[in-house]
Amino acid sequence: MECNPLPGSVIFNALKDKNCIVMACNTRIIPGITKGIFRAAKDIDSAVMIELAKSESNLEGGYTGLTPADLSMRTCAAAREVGVDVWALHADHIGVKKGTIEELNSVKELITAQIDAGFTSFAIDASHLFNFDGKTAAEELAPNIAATIELARFIRSEVGNSEFGLEAEVGEIGRTDTSGMVLTTPDEAVAFIRSLNDSGVYPQVLAIANGSTHGNIFDENGNPIEQVTIDIPRTKEVANALRENDLDVRIAQHGITGTPRHLISEQFPHGDIIKGNVGTFWMNLVWDVLKEEEPDLYQKIWDWTVTKYAAEGTRDVEVFGKSSKFAVKEFFSELYSLDEGTVSVIEDRACEEASSFMRAFKSEGSAEIVREYMRS
Repeated sequence: MECNPLPGSVIFNALKDKNCIVMACNTRIIPGITKGIFRAAKDIDSAVMIELAKSESNLEGGYTGLTPADLSMRTCAAAREVGVDVWALHADHIGVKKGTIEELNSVKELITAQIDAGFTSFAIDASHLFNFDGKTAAEELAPNIAATIELARFIRSEVGNSEFGLEAEVGEIGRTDTSGMVLTTPDEAVAFIRSLNDSGVYPQVLAIANGSTHGNIFDENGNPIEQVTIDIPRTKEVANALRENDLDVRIAQHGITGTPRHLISEQFPHGDIIKGNVGTFWMNLVWDVLKEEEPDLYQKIWDWTVTKYAAEGTRDVEVFGKSSKFAVKEFFSELYSLDEGTVSVIEDRACEEASSFMRAFKSEGSAEIVREYMRS
């Protein structure tokens, strides 16, 4: 089977009214993980996305050691081996933090490399650009809007007539102020998407700030805790406002690593949320397997992390939970030459967990819906 990731737009448009969520997986460590996820997708016939953010994978390899070409090559190899057909290769969090010409040109170089590597979906994240002196939502969001439009138009110019998935971001995920988490308002979401649409830019999904945070989270005592801060009522309010204003876009939910599966299944507004990112979870899974199967390597990774990133007053378990992602590139050669038995354990566990997530996302059978959409 050829490696043919589908345009993200095809998956999003096929499923936008089907009350399911497509899982997007940040595969920081590929051996075992990607194949396990693809096995689960094939077993229950679910659409799926594979992604890495700019910080994880850039022209220098990011903190995973994977360039866009590396990610594409290794992911395609797993797709061919498993025989999965309904999936997309997504560029997560193409971040813009300053909005300068130099930064935008650098981001365009990365996007060009992603397109050349076969990426079929892109998430422009200019949410850090915010005009705090603005008098209206549109004025506050103007820097974000301008950068998003410029990069979206660049992607269009580079892919030509090919379809592609597009995600935009209106609220900085995990941002807090003195009052707590800063949440995207319905007015902000509507103003943002309307401005993009008026400029000919039509994202299929919108990432919002709704109480989630990226990665592992800990309480004030440094103990790991579940991700239960996602504001479901606000998420529904934003989705309803977009719908009432005839804006054809759905929600991308970030920061699901620590979210209990039962909460996803019972409380998430499936269909309003159409894309769900699960990232750090897969790295944690690898660490757990190494702790059991290759304890010497696990100890080396632990020691390197807690020594290099130790912070006064912070427990080692929190240091490791927040900073072990940087060990992926440091121990790249060891992680990509694991014993076959260890990789097999990782793969089987990833398959089991991915199946559990997909069922909570209610995406069983979604791959066939995408195939029917393409045939129609």
